[in-house]
Amino acid sequence: MLLVMRAVVIVTVFLHCVGQTYILGQEPQCQPQPSCSECIRRPGCAWCTKANFLKPGEANERRCNSPDSLKDQKCDNEHVINPKNDFILKKATDLSNDPENVVQLKPQNINIKLRVGIPHVFPIEFKRAQGYPIDLYYLMDLSYSMKDDLEQIKTLGQKILKMLKDKTETVRIGFGSFVDKVMLPYVSMVKTRLDNPCPNRIDKCQKAFSFQNFLPLTSNAKEFEEKVQHQKISGNLDSPEAGLDAIMQAVVCKDQIKWGNVTQILVYTSDDTFHMAGDGRLGGVFQPHNGKCHLNENGYYDGKLYDYPSVGHLSRVLQDNNIQIIFAVTEDIYPAYKALSSMIPQSVVGVLKNDSSNVVDLISEAYGNLSSTLVLEEEGAPEELSVRFRSNCIGSQEVTEWKERGECQGIKHENVVFQVRLEVSKCLKEPKTFRIKLQGISEEVKVTVETNCDCNCGLQEKFSEHCSGKGDLTCGVCRCPEGFLGQYCECEQQKNMHSNNSMLASCSLNNSSLICSGHGNCECGKCVCSSGYNGEFCSCEDRNCEHYQGKKCNGKGVCKCGVCDCKENYTGTACECPPDQDNCNHSNGLCNGQGTCVCNGCKCNSGFMGDHCSEFINRCSLLKECVACHVVDGNTTGCAERCLNGEISRLEGSHELECPYEDTISYEVKLGPGGKIILHYANLPSHVDKTSIIIWSSVTSIIIIGIVIIIIYRALLELYDIREYRNFVNSQKQTEWKEVMNPLFKGATTTVLNPLHSEDE
Repeated sequence: MLLVMRAVVIVTVFLHCVGQTYILGQEPQCQPQPSCSECIRRPGCAWCTKANFLKPGEANERRCNSPDSLKDQKCDNEHVINPKNDFILKKATDLSNDPENVVQLKPQNINIKLRVGIPHVFPIEFKRAQGYPIDLYYLMDLSYSMKDDLEQIKTLGQKILKMLKDKTETVRIGFGSFVDKVMLPYVSMVKTRLDNPCPNRIDKCQKAFSFQNFLPLTSNAKEFEEKVQHQKISGNLDSPEAGLDAIMQAVVCKDQIKWGNVTQILVYTSDDTFHMAGDGRLGGVFQPHNGKCHLNENGYYDGKLYDYPSVGHLSRVLQDNNIQIIFAVTEDIYPAYKALSSMIPQSVVGVLKNDSSNVVDLISEAYGNLSSTLVLEEEGAPEELSVRFRSNCIGSQEVTEWKERGECQGIKHENVVFQVRLEVSKCLKEPKTFRIKLQGISEEVKVTVETNCDCNCGLQEKFSEHCSGKGDLTCGVCRCPEGFLGQYCECEQQKNMHSNNSMLASCSLNNSSLICSGHGNCECGKCVCSSGYNGEFCSCEDRNCEHYQGKKCNGKGVCKCGVCDCKENYTGTACECPPDQDNCNHSNGLCNGQGTCVCNGCKCNSGFMGDHCSEFINRCSLLKECVACHVVDGNTTGCAERCLNGEISRLEGSHELECPYEDTISYEVKLGPGGKIILHYANLPSHVDKTSIIIWSSVTSIIIIGIVIIIIYRALLELYDIREYRNFVNSQKQTEWKEVMNPLFKGATTTVLNPLHSEDE
């Protein structure tokens, strides 16, 4: 990883002392200073020690400038003080797999002398040694819930050693365990429960304890299994255990555990969470842990005197002792230990089965993850020093960003190169030493840093002739004795107050109270201006001149009173315009005769555009007033200005040209040789009123078309009516009504009744 930290080649460094950005490979702008030592404390600055370098009245600050500027001002290299960063390899033993002399990190010891604000980059190589010895200490939770796990561990000694010996020939293994502090509320203080803390009377448990080292590191697997065989499960009251207490003792008790200067791994197994700093107050323990070893002669730690350690304290102790830790925990508490691992460098978490049957595979996988991750970081660097890293990891994309740590993943035995960048923000009072180390590796790079903040100008020239025989010449500057002043100690300080006032008055503009306009010192009746000011009374500020491409006055002029005085035929407010006119040349002359060449580009006259001013913006409107002058006013002698001194002519006959003028004239505008404007105008051909014709013809056409449409419509309608009538008549003729055929028809019937015979019936 270490995305190759903030870029060697793009390295952006904030120079705290000058508020300036330095880009590696690009010289920063110098801020002039009055003395040599102050000058070289600014990045990009050098000091000229040449005695006659300054003109009379110039301030010593002008000796401080960029090396290129001093060279341009005729200061020889032998008189320029421009110290560079000095890098010395004190020890750089080659990388080695030799078991007697394993070297995994190179170099081992360096000295470096830095200039303020100027970073220095150097490489650090790492290659993991094959077969590097391993010390593994197995730290087990012996609370009652780990009963099944203990039975598994009793038979795993040989398997763990065999797995580790597949990675290296030299392996040692040790064993320790923990429960909790023997006090309320962590452990029951009832005597019977103290003697047997098992939750039921059937099982027999050993007494609770905070931590005990049962077996220091050994290469004897049988001894490991024998010690574990004699272990019994224990118990406590609350769920969290004294795991952090146990880790602290297992780490800091190096002599008792017998840690070697090898790869050190601590395997922590548990099925529950852990107590941390502050929990000890529940039992009346208020004293913070002091991070020291407190094992007695039997390897026992009772934990009653000190509180549980904090996570931060534990993390720092693990890093200081280069111990890598593997948390092998059950699935239900995995999130808690994952969070813990994120705060402890060089640690990993694996999920342990309920009976620890997968512990060997888990250790193997976790060790592979630990050994494949490289983290390079500094330790103990002074606050004035910025230390940044970038990595070139094998098989991954090169990283170009500078970071606080160098990181690589998936590394086996490849050679990995880290780039380290050092930059100091201000001068150190004395050399400082710090370490650069890889997490989990005991080897380190010792770095001693000092700053280059003082000038070595050689011996001081006493009573130098350059200093009028009175002063001492140091670094090209006269140090005048008491009573003498001036650039060359040529002026004797007046004891008479009136003389001194008269001398000061000669340094004031218009008898102003400000001596040298407040921007310089009065020496011998003349102003010696501070850097950035000039003039007889230091009233001209030369810092406000325009810059071009990062250079004041483009480097082609001198700033005088805020205005660039250009040289070598350069022009422009920042001398940005070269004397060349290549881009302005045209077949019709410079800028086609219709513009001026400014900064090797054409600035066109009004009404023209294009790279060479060869195009009209609007040719018709440009000379419309010219046509009016010639045609309407008829005063051809006074039209030259309106016609832009062009060539004007009237064409014979009638012509319809590009640009119309009112209803009778048309004209056209062209550019002739040398950008000369040519205007032709003529009368428009006579013509009828086309508008009236168009209108009447349109109206007539509409009327005729309308009448035709109506006639056609009426004719079609008439034909339709005739056809419908004929159909009706034909249908009437085809209908024959016959009475016998009409079922609804019945003939009339007559019935006669005689009322006189009704009774007889």
